[in-house]
Order: sequence, then structure tokens, then C-alpha cells
Amino acid sequence: MTMPKTGGRQEPEPNASILARRNFSGPAFLSGGFRPFFFGAGVWAVVSLGLWLLILNGRVPAPESMGASAWHAHEMLFGYMVAVKAGFLLTAIPNWTGRLPVRGLPLAWLASTWLAGRLAMLLSWNGGAPYLVAAVDLAFLAVFLGLVLREIFLGRNWRNLPIAGMLALSLLANGLMHAEAMGAELGGSGWRLGIGAVILLMTLIGGRITPSFTRNWLAKRGDARLPAPFGLADKAAIGLTSLVVLAWTVAPDSRLTGVLALAAAAAQGVRLSRWRGLAALSDPLVLVLHAAYVWLPVGLGLVGLSVLTDGLSQTDALHGMTIGAMGTMTLAVMTRATLGHSGRALKAGRGTVMIYLLVTAAVLARLLAVLQTEAYLLQIYVSGAAWIGAFALFVALYGPLHFHQRRRS
Repeated sequence: MTMPKTGGRQEPEPNASILARRNFSGPAFLSGGFRPFFFGAGVWAVVSLGLWLLILNGRVPAPESMGASAWHAHEMLFGYMVAVKAGFLLTAIPNWTGRLPVRGLPLAWLASTWLAGRLAMLLSWNGGAPYLVAAVDLAFLAVFLGLVLREIFLGRNWRNLPIAGMLALSLLANGLMHAEAMGAELGGSGWRLGIGAVILLMTLIGGRITPSFTRNWLAKRGDARLPAPFGLADKAAIGLTSLVVLAWTVAPDSRLTGVLALAAAAAQGVRLSRWRGLAALSDPLVLVLHAAYVWLPVGLGLVGLSVLTDGLSQTDALHGMTIGAMGTMTLAVMTRATLGHSGRALKAGRGTVMIYLLVTAAVLARLLAVLQTEAYLLQIYVSGAAWIGAFALFVALYGPLHFHQRRRS
């Protein structure tokens, strides 16, 4: 999947990528970065959330290494989300730079490094060898960041350096989480920075692909009313969201943080309103991008309210951004990119629509849990079941495409 430049320029669809034009004689699963990493992300989204629900239900003891909640946050941010980032960027970077993609044995080694981190986190359940676990887990992000920087510098693709900056923030956040697990008094700044880095990445990338794909879709139908080009509203949303991430990381309970979060929510809402999302009601692949992005202003607004009022905890509020924005946007990107790069038509079937509905049900159930005092845990289980259902269906429908050669058009 390529990325449009920030000026309203149209973006080619995924099936026009360099990955489709370069021959590769190895196994299909290692012919493109999206294949092992999107597949691994889908599987891990099911496994890690399943373990979390078993911990909540008392069927599995809580991990001693980080504690139950911290382990859950870590594996969503640095297990699942990192895999999605890798799959997306390994697919996008060759289009940014014109350089050959990572394939074959190098890709297998990179994916194995990510998998080693997941195994290390599981093996550390009883709190053993924390420094070794941290080193193994941090290795993937460190290597991947180096790879991204190498490609950007060799391809002289300076405009995408901020993307590498978001990866660097994720690496720092992961390190902070491990440091806190080993006794450092950091007040949860690691997981907040980790969420913040993803929110910024979504603001940058989601803010490009959502209006771009909408513009392409509307233009094909002869609609002259296209999404507004990048402008002051976009800059304001990016700037305010960056300030919120900084403030929320270092001072999560400050009233200034709450005010900034509400201001960023308003700015993100204005930004989204300029992209003509309602015009794409008939195409789920386009519409879901808008549905995912809407959770950014909603999530930021909920976090702001949780800081400024006593009626909502930050733990409950942030699920609008995590399940809502992150879960929906990543599924939107993974389904679209997999279809395009495997040579399939960019059309959402009933199963794909069900994936989107299930992840939406997951976030709604989790947020509504706040209103269900007597059935709070039940609502969490319902949310978790919907999440697992969404990703299990993704693995079932899209997993086989990751193992098959690209279909020739």
C-alpha cells in the first residue's frame, strides 16, 4: 500500500505496488512483509486476548513479570500493534523509496525476531530472567527501526522520517514498560506513551489513506465533490494530538491534559468531517476507514472527560482509542492491503463486513460496561468475545491469502 503526499495527490491502490512487479521464486508467505506480519498479528490478537480473559476469569494465574493489566497492554501494543506496523511499513516502504522489498530469508528472520519476543513474554510468566526477556522483546523494534531508517535514508525519502520517529517512540515506550516491570517508579508512562505513539501514527497514516482512498473512489464514480486537501485543519489536528500525547504521558491527571484532549478531539472531528465519509456508505472498504478514524476524536474526548470529571475512569475511557481506533483501523488496513496485494478485487464480502461489525461490537460493549455496574465483567467478556471473533474470522478468511501466490490479473 502506498502513501499519498500531503497535498491531495491521488494514491495508487495496493495492486499497483512494487511487490507485484518484482519476481520472487521463494514461498509465497515470504514474498511480502504483509503476509507473515498480518497473519501473525491476527493470530496473536486472538491468543493474547484469550489469555487475558482467562486471567480475568481466574482460570490462568496472572503473570508475575508485569502484572495482568500491564501484560495485556504490552501484548496489544508491542505484540499485536507492532506486527501490524511492520506488515504495513514493509509493504509501503518499497513504494516510497523505489527500493526492493524485504523478502525471503531476511523477512523470515525478521518475523522470527518478533515471534521470539512473544515467546519470551510467555516464558517470563513466572517472573524469571527479566533482563533477558526485555532484550529479546526489544530486539525486534530496534532492528525494525534500523531497517526503516536505512530504507528512508538510502531512498532519500525524508518526508517519511516522522514515521520512523513514531517507531522510536514505541521502542522507548516498550523499554519503559520493561523498566517499570523491573521496579522503576514510572507511573505507567510506558503504556501511555505506547498508546500515544500509535495514536500519532494513526493520525499521520490514517489521515493520508482515508481521504486518499475516498478521493479515488469518488473520482471513479464521477463525483466532483472530493475530500478537502491537506490544510490548516489537518495541521491543527496533528499538532494538538501531539501535545496531548506528551501531556498524557508525563501528567495524565493534569487538568491541562484533559483540556488539550478535548481540544484535540474537536480538531480531529473537524478534520474527519472534511473527508466526505458519508458519501462512501455503499463501499464498506472505504467506509470502514472513516468508521475507524471517528474513534480518534471519540477516544480523545473520553480521555479528556475522564481527566476532568469523576464519572469515568481513564482505564475505561482509553478503550475508545485502543479497541475502537486501533482495532478498527488495523483491520481496515489489513483487509484492504491483503486483498490488493494478493490480486483480489477490492471488494468487501459478507465475511469482511462481519469482521468490521464484530470489532465495532467489541468497542461498544467495552464502553457500555461502564453503565453496567452489576454486569461489568460480563460486558468485558462480551467485548473480548467479539474481538476474538473479529480476528478469528480475519485469520480464517484472509490467512489462506497470505500463503498463496498473488493472483494474476
